[in-house]
Amino acid sequence: MKEPGLDNRHRDQNPPKRGEIQQKRSDTLNENLPKPIEGFSPKATLGFIRKETGETSEAAIRRSAKNR
Repeated sequence: MKEPGLDNRHRDQNPPKRGEIQQKRSDTLNENLPKPIEGFSPKATLGFIRKETGETSEAAIRRSAKNR
C-alpha cells in the first residue's frame, strides 16, 4: 500500500514499530536516489554515506553533506 508523501515508503503496521516510516535500504546507490546527495560519488551506498556523516535520515544527511 503506497501512501502519499512518503517517497514510496510505507508506515509499518505491526508492533513494536507501528507507525514508523521505513528507511531506505543501506545498499541503495547514491545515483538511484530521487535527488542524489551532493559531495558523494554516484556509486557510494547510502550505508557508507550514513557512516561518513553520522546521520540516519536523508534530510539530515543532506544538511550534513551541505556543511562538509
